Amino acid sequence: MQRRTKIYLAVGIGVFAFFCVMATVLVVSVGSFIRADPTEPMDRMFGDQHLKTSVALIELHKLRYGEYPETLDHLNYTGEWDTIALQSVEYTPNADRTAYYVEVERGWARKPELEMPPGFWRGTGYREELNPDR
Repeated sequence: MQRRTKIYLAVGIGVFAFFCVMATVLVVSVGSFIRADPTEPMDRMFGDQHLKTSVALIELHKLRYGEYPETLDHLNYTGEWDTIALQSVEYTPNADRTAYYVEVERGWARKPELEMPPGFWRGTGYREELNPDR
């Protein structure tokens, strides 16, 4: 073989090997990114805020009107940002509207896993037993 042909062959093999390594790195990186659930921290952060906003508005309604709202559409004096929070939760009052169950259905993109400290619910009408999925 001529010397120039050997150089081209060596460069071609090197370039091919480089692209193989880069393709492998790309596939592994994308796979890791997908498995890591990149929205999870944002889902928790937004879900936490949506829950707290909703509970505050529900409890304010009870303070003003003596009972919890029939639906979240019955809440008065909400702001535009409150609407985003209220659309992200599922609300279930009991029949006489003296208690309720509320759960976050969407954080940023997905349903977050939230654990509220026990003291958070103290003094509210929240009742776990009203969960319609139980």
